[in-house]
Amino acid sequence: MSVASTSAPVARGQGQRLSIQERLTITALSLCAIMLLSVAAWLQPASAGMGTHTQLGIPACSWPATVGLPCPSCGMTTAFALAADGRFFDSFLAQPMGFLLAVATAGFAVVSAYAALTGSRMLSAITDKIGGRFWWFFGAAILLSWGYKMLTLRGLIA
Repeated sequence: MSVASTSAPVARGQGQRLSIQERLTITALSLCAIMLLSVAAWLQPASAGMGTHTQLGIPACSWPATVGLPCPSCGMTTAFALAADGRFFDSFLAQPMGFLLAVATAGFAVVSAYAALTGSRMLSAITDKIGGRFWWFFGAAILLSWGYKMLTLRGLIA
């Protein structure tokens, strides 16, 4: 007489760890995020709220001079530099979307480093939840941040 198993079957993929190749890829991505934040911490944030990127040898943005408006990414490097220095409120004021991206980059660095070290599939569990609503929010956040930057450049918001 055989003894039947009473345990429920394990769903495919549940409990599996990341492969070595996946861990190496996630390690590389985590290191990229850490390097990005390290460069941001090294930069001296521009007091004007934009223009920090020129320290990297990138030319100044021509939008303000040509169009009279900031480009959608104006202030992003400054926001990253401020956030990397722990000046979160100043980072948000410089460029709200840049602040959110800096925080997301730091969060990604931590979660991906954890996944690389432990083999956890936590990162894919998070990214699997990103759907259409997220991208609508992301697009709206970019537009609102750009509008905010336009108002600050014109001196309507201090």
